[in-house]
Amino acid sequence: MDLPQQYRVDVAGITLHASLWGERRPDRPAIVLMHESLGGVALWREFPAQLSARTGCAVVAYDRYGFGASQARHDRLPADFIAAEARPWLQSVLQQLALGPLVLFGHSVGGGMAISAAAQLPQQVVAVITESAQAFVEDRTLQGIRAARDSFADPVQVARLARYHGNDAQKARWVLDAWIETWLDPGFACWSLDAALERVRCPVLALHGDQDEYGSLAHPQRIVGQATGQAESGAELRECRVLPQCGHVPHREQPEQVLLAVCDFMKRRVVACSAMPG
Repeated sequence: MDLPQQYRVDVAGITLHASLWGERRPDRPAIVLMHESLGGVALWREFPAQLSARTGCAVVAYDRYGFGASQARHDRLPADFIAAEARPWLQSVLQQLALGPLVLFGHSVGGGMAISAAAQLPQQVVAVITESAQAFVEDRTLQGIRAARDSFADPVQVARLARYHGNDAQKARWVLDAWIETWLDPGFACWSLDAALERVRCPVLALHGDQDEYGSLAHPQRIVGQATGQAESGAELRECRVLPQCGHVPHREQPEQVLLAVCDFMKRRVVACSAMPG
């Protein structure tokens, strides 16, 4: 399997890391992956290469500021960090990698970022796929975060996380604190994707495991219920697929089911790709 191309993206003096799998083609959109709260490029593992091979599309993943191989961060995340990811961070990646039309695929909080970016960049984002995304602050989400906070009291767990963030324990600690402190902050309790969803006009696929420990099925239901996109025929462009016996990371737990769902969605809603099965 070919190794991805590596890029350094400058955003006002801050350096982000990005990887690209496959070849950019004028007849197909690129797929841009947006990672979870503890994630980064490395934690996508084999999925980007598999996704590129199955769709025939170039696949890009980047480490957000403070994560993975991107520049370390020391400040606290702003309350609007989900909506703020589109500009300047994502937009700079798209510009410097010269990406045209694209599909955003976001996992967990990355799904919220993908929805928000689609609302802000409607001329470029042709479809959104969310996986295990949160659409609002739910008790189940907070309970899962509290349980994770307890497990990360073990230094071994922090050291394991650090492997994906430059083998830097201090960086891993920031990643953890950014996730836990933001979501458990009472001031964040009223956050939701509702305003962004009302502005999304492109096709949306919401994937969710029925055993997701960080969010109930109320999240994908809200995503497809609030997004307002319709085809010229009047047909709905919003789809929800529940993955049975699946937790919070479907692309690792059930990669084949995720790939099939993505290929089917893109063939019907985005572009006819001969590389896709069926």
